[in-house]
Amino acid sequence: MDIYLVGMNHKTAPVEIRERIAQVCRLTASPLEHRPHCRAVEEMFFLSTCNRVEFLFTTHNGSDGIEEITDIMVRLVGLPKEMVLKHLYVHKNLEAVRHLFRVASSLDSMVVGEPQILGQIKEAYREATHYRTVGVVLNRLLHKTFSVAKRVRTETNIGCHAVSVSYAAVELAKKIFGQLQGKRVMLLGAGEMAELAAAHFRAHGVRDMVVVNRTLERAVELARRFQAQTIPFAHFLDALLDVDIVLCSTAAAQPILYADDLKPRMRKRKNRPLFFIDIAMPRNVDPKVNDLDNVYLYDIDDLKGIVDLNLSERRHEAEKAQLIIDTETLQFHQWLQTLDVVPTIIALRRKAEEIRQTELRKTLSQLPGLGDKEKEAIGVLTESIIKKLLHDPIIFLKKKSVRDSKNMYVNFTQQLFNLDREETPVSSLDCTDG
Repeated sequence: MDIYLVGMNHKTAPVEIRERIAQVCRLTASPLEHRPHCRAVEEMFFLSTCNRVEFLFTTHNGSDGIEEITDIMVRLVGLPKEMVLKHLYVHKNLEAVRHLFRVASSLDSMVVGEPQILGQIKEAYREATHYRTVGVVLNRLLHKTFSVAKRVRTETNIGCHAVSVSYAAVELAKKIFGQLQGKRVMLLGAGEMAELAAAHFRAHGVRDMVVVNRTLERAVELARRFQAQTIPFAHFLDALLDVDIVLCSTAAAQPILYADDLKPRMRKRKNRPLFFIDIAMPRNVDPKVNDLDNVYLYDIDDLKGIVDLNLSERRHEAEKAQLIIDTETLQFHQWLQTLDVVPTIIALRRKAEEIRQTELRKTLSQLPGLGDKEKEAIGVLTESIIKKLLHDPIIFLKKKSVRDSKNMYVNFTQQLFNLDREETPVSSLDCTDG
């Protein structure tokens, strides 16, 4: 059994491709519903954020498993397969585990050290448990992932002074205008990213902000906190006449602003420059808006220069975090290797228990005068003998499970005890015995 991770992120795919996948995944049923139709995929976990789409799965047939997962992505996005393949990465076993640990620890994020990714992975795990697509291996791996991320955040300073995408967006606005005092800002969306951006705009001297959101109550609450104005969502196009910067972060599945909507309003603005910073995924603003005179549109990929600076500042902490991740990856891999001997251990226990039960029935049938207390004592005695007798062979097999020669010892044990060769499903195994 192998673990694979197939996906694309901000390093391998442009925003046009990522938003297509994120949009489709948001509009349709969960991709996890495709799991029963995948013959080669056993356990499955799906993660989708504004910067990545990834499938983590287990399989005994890697090539077929990758093919099935790729087909799911192609069907979801409706793009030519060769285009999707061009942006995909595939990690196997150790590399898959290491990648997941890096993602959860925010080392693979656009903004290194940002804390949101761990919450997003936990939410994706809750969805996987809801659809029952995770079993022994991925359950163990994801819980280990949570503990590794916590350890990285506790033992390093990776999260200290970490910037967010919202912070990077405000920094970009600063680079454009030099200073932000006196600028009027529209926050299109009132979620967490808008809230963070509002705080950063205020910190950089912006005192004139307007909040627009489909849910007016949320807009009013955010505006109250930052002494801003609110405008009904239906009127936001007209409100563009007197703002300088628009920061977009709504959860809309389709663009909410097109060039045809903006063009007449730019004439009314007498072509005063208007800057859009679109950090939503999918994007809120149609890219053709950028073709209009005096309109400047920046999307999340344009923040890369600012977050690269963030990476260099955290490079030392990232190296410390990577050491933790490498150590934890090896430990998980050792646990994974022990799964190869577990079916034999289970078969050994099962055979011993069958013999114990058979012999116990024969013996008790010859002793009709025994009371319940005596029968129970004999039962406990036989259980104890079996457990102690099997202890050393089981420990021996577990120690050999990390060796290349483990298959030889497994075969030897099966022949020695004449075990049933029928494999026990890993998902039903209890491998906690010492």
